[in-house]
Amino acid sequence: MGGAFLAAAVLARVGSRIGLPTIPLFILAGILLGPHTPGIVLVADPHDLEMLSALGLVLLLFYLGLEFHLDDLKAGGRKMALAGGTYLALNVGAGLGFGFALGWGTSEALVLAGVLGISSSAIVTKVLVDLGRIGNPETKPILGIIVVEDVFLALYLAALQPILSGADSLSAAAVDGGKAFGFLLLLALAARFGTKVISKLINTRDDELLVISFLGAAVFVAGVSEWFGVADAIGAFMVGLMLGSTSSGTRILKLVHPLRDAFGAIFFFAFGLSINPGDLPTVLWPVLAAVAVTLAMNVLAGLAAAKVYAFGPQATANISTTLVARGEFALILATMAAAAGLDERLSPFIAGYVLVLAVLAPLAAGRSHWLARILPGGWSRDEGGDSGSGAGRVSTPAPA
Repeated sequence: MGGAFLAAAVLARVGSRIGLPTIPLFILAGILLGPHTPGIVLVADPHDLEMLSALGLVLLLFYLGLEFHLDDLKAGGRKMALAGGTYLALNVGAGLGFGFALGWGTSEALVLAGVLGISSSAIVTKVLVDLGRIGNPETKPILGIIVVEDVFLALYLAALQPILSGADSLSAAAVDGGKAFGFLLLLALAARFGTKVISKLINTRDDELLVISFLGAAVFVAGVSEWFGVADAIGAFMVGLMLGSTSSGTRILKLVHPLRDAFGAIFFFAFGLSINPGDLPTVLWPVLAAVAVTLAMNVLAGLAAAKVYAFGPQATANISTTLVARGEFALILATMAAAAGLDERLSPFIAGYVLVLAVLAPLAAGRSHWLARILPGGWSRDEGGDSGSGAGRVSTPAPA
């Protein structure tokens, strides 16, 4: 574990000197020091880090929930649903079409629809934090799209599992989907109407007790969520949504930072451990084609979201590039596909596709002003050249 932390830290320090984001470097550390690469092997079995990796994902999404206030949901629910629905229609639809075009089979196409269609909540969150864009106007639509994707994710997994297993597909999908949706509804009601009670329960002047309380709540609800067929990260997000609206929300946001950063690094490191570089050349061209499809669909989805929210070119570019990353959901689907005995090319394809976008997405997001220049409306001096904080803000022209 110490070697994993230090390897991630050393590579991240080197990368920061040449302007590279930390996410792909954490992943690279896992690849170089994992069981599939010659040389030093720090972790022979990726499952050894499974629980710590899951904790990293839980904390990343818990932090995202803290930042995403209920007022934002109430104020922009219709726009959020429209932007998120459009994003899913474009990306999941393109993924399904791409899967059928490859000719690997119907079940494989359904898996690829999810792989190409759903953004990585963990990477998107990390990109927003690293680039200092949490307070930007376009960040609310980005987080809104992530929320819509997470709800879709829970229902999609519930429906796909019985289809891949080939047993009692329709009835199993209906039961599992209903159970997952019911639990999500329960969490949403608690977040909406239980804030005062939760605030009294969580409130304490002692930082130590507060850390233990919010960490226990996030991990416990994440575990219960998984039992109900809802992704554990979604449960953690909902807990963050609840606690962020309490009187202790600001303190929790500050206290969770070091935990989020440390275990988030392990999440990406563990992801790198699962990648076998030797399998990647066999699926190189399908991976590159899928990346091209994803980039095109994200630009279209960014334009659609910007139209809904009346954003300019820079904010549009920020939305398009930030949501490009694919990650943890794709890995879940890869595991399901392998267990179902689907085409053996799926696993290396998903690993290569996710790795390319995990590297490309933070780089593209940090240079989104390049895309802004070629989008409709061109480069606007009112929006400024900064792709970090302040990007997408609309300036009020000075009176004549």
